[in-house]
Amino acid sequence: MQSGDLSPSSSLSRRAKSAGVWNLGALVASQGIRLGGNLIMARLLAPEMFGVMVIATTVSVVLALLSDMGLRQNIIQSKRGTDPVFLNTAWTVQILRGCVLFAVLLLLAGFAWFAQVINLSPAGSTYAAPELPLVLAVTGFTAIINGFQSTKLALAFRSFQQNKVVLIELAAQIVGLLVMLGIGYLTGSIWSLVAAGVVAAMVSTLLSHLWLQGPNNRLHWDSSAFKELIAFGRWVLLSSAVGVLGAHGDRIWFGGSMSAAELGVYSIAVLILGAIETGVHRLAAAVVLPALSEVARTGDAVRLRALYYRFRLVIDLALLLACGLLLTLSPLIIGWLYDARYSGAGSMLAVLSLSLFTLRFTVAHQAWLALGLTKYLAVNNAIRFVSLWTLLPLLLAVGGTTYAIWGVALYTLPTVFLILYINRRLGLLDIKRELVVLPMLGVGALCGMGFSHAVAWF
Repeated sequence: MQSGDLSPSSSLSRRAKSAGVWNLGALVASQGIRLGGNLIMARLLAPEMFGVMVIATTVSVVLALLSDMGLRQNIIQSKRGTDPVFLNTAWTVQILRGCVLFAVLLLLAGFAWFAQVINLSPAGSTYAAPELPLVLAVTGFTAIINGFQSTKLALAFRSFQQNKVVLIELAAQIVGLLVMLGIGYLTGSIWSLVAAGVVAAMVSTLLSHLWLQGPNNRLHWDSSAFKELIAFGRWVLLSSAVGVLGAHGDRIWFGGSMSAAELGVYSIAVLILGAIETGVHRLAAAVVLPALSEVARTGDAVRLRALYYRFRLVIDLALLLACGLLLTLSPLIIGWLYDARYSGAGSMLAVLSLSLFTLRFTVAHQAWLALGLTKYLAVNNAIRFVSLWTLLPLLLAVGGTTYAIWGVALYTLPTVFLILYINRRLGLLDIKRELVVLPMLGVGALCGMGFSHAVAWF
């Protein structure tokens, strides 16, 4: 081998690092834009508007994931992932799914309106907010827009050529932010939040076709491609269906037990924690899954295990440190960022930060996807669903929303036992590596307490 050649391992490492740098930079910029916009809008809008928007967004996300067949993950993982026939079939399925989602959202908006007319919605709850039905209907239009997104996005993730994807997402976010701030300043209405989401989706979809390299999409149907999409996607569909009801079940339950204003305060805590969760999921989908998939396609189990724990080490240390810091710093952070109307979000965020302990195992989920073992992800999400939907009604009945928030923070703990069991079967478990990172949680908590005392002292 000539000195200028790169081994597959070094080439993969170089491309993964490059993709990681781009995505990390995008995360910092994206979350900065998101937080900055939220801080401004929190002063322009009333808390109850954020509460209504939480329900509308949750319904859209829940329906999207209830019908998620893992098309992007399939393109990244499949050996046919670069075949135009396969890509166009996936694009056609994606469009049909978007149209069905929009129709279902319109039906739900009609049901929400009718429930209010006959006083079926709990009085004083977010579901009784008069703006909710129309907000649901308009927000649902993004399903059609997203259905037309180009498969070039998935190809860019597959090949680690993500610099333009990052710029597209930032461009869409900035345009959406400008729309939100403009309408919010002029009207002070919830429609600034709705318009921002629709416009951002339009910009992202348009640029995905115009700015990325790859075969242009056209409507096409190939039976063999569709069968492969179904074979991979059936477990992803089940996994997404139960997973989304677990991940967003808190907002579904709280919509009926909290007023719109209370849910708006809760949404602030979820927003800050969600910035971390979004970052981890983005890096996992953009860097971890393509890298593990490339190694999995070679059948090199030793290299796959080594790469798995390289990713785990970085994510474990970062999330355990963040968990400890938020446990002790959350009230101070909320007090700095928001006015007194949102002070309750501080204690909520401190409790919810415990969920970062299990978020670390997202890397294991990507390893299962890379190996095509989507059934394990479905079982994992089924456990999450049962856990949350058992805990929340029980805790709401015993101690109200204060107790229920602890359930939201801890309901994923039972999945750790499944993950360790499956990883042992796959040869991906090293108990020593699992335990050696745990002290970082205490380091984070001590640093947070030290900083809090220093601020109080001065």
